[in-house]
Order: sequence, then C-alpha cells, then structure tokens
Amino acid sequence: MKKTVLIIEDNEQNRYLATFLMEKHGFEVRCAGNGLDGLAAAKKHRPDVILLDIQLPGIDGYEVARRLRTEAATSDIPIVAVTSYAMGGDRQKALRAGCDGYLEKPINPETFVSDILAYVKA
Repeated sequence: MKKTVLIIEDNEQNRYLATFLMEKHGFEVRCAGNGLDGLAAAKKHRPDVILLDIQLPGIDGYEVARRLRTEAATSDIPIVAVTSYAMGGDRQKALRAGCDGYLEKPINPETFVSDILAYVKA
C-alpha cells in the first residue's frame, strides 16, 4: 500500500515541486493551500506524514500543528515544517508547536525525500 503525504502549502510552485518529488518516490500526495483546508484534509485522509508550511493564509502553520496535536485522529501523524523561516529560534518554535521535524526552504531536491522518510513510520 502506498504511503500518503499531505502537503499544506500556499505557494503553487513549492507545492508542485514537493508533489513531484514525493510522487516520484511512490507516495500518494494530497494537497491543501491553507491551514483550515489542511486540518480538514488531515482528518479526512489520515496521511502517513504532513509537510507543513509555516507562513499560510488564515491560520499559520504553528496553529495548524497545535490543532493537529490536540485532535485524537491526527495527534500521532508526523509533521515536518518546510519553511523559509530560518532565523534563530524558528526551528524550536516549530518543534514546540508540535512539529516532529524542520526543513528550510529552498529545499534540496536531491535529499528532500530521504529527509522526509526519516519521519515516516515503517
């Protein structure tokens, strides 16, 4: 059975690249363009991993992560923040909000999927 990834990202180019890379490595990809749609998609599809942008319209990625962690249906899904926020303390802020991992943009296409696989349960 294919592993599923939910990409919560408002930038179409970033979404396209992540989708391309994950599909190339056998993942089924679901996408959401904002935080509220991402929360609904996570509950509906129960993906194996969530790639979460932090700077989203509506509610930001920190709030999305906090809400995912409080819902029984989504509390155990690995969340990887994929963000351009790269200042001191940003990684810790994402982890405190409930993310399991943190990758800076721009992503490295050669290592992106292996970086994500580290968070996917066998």
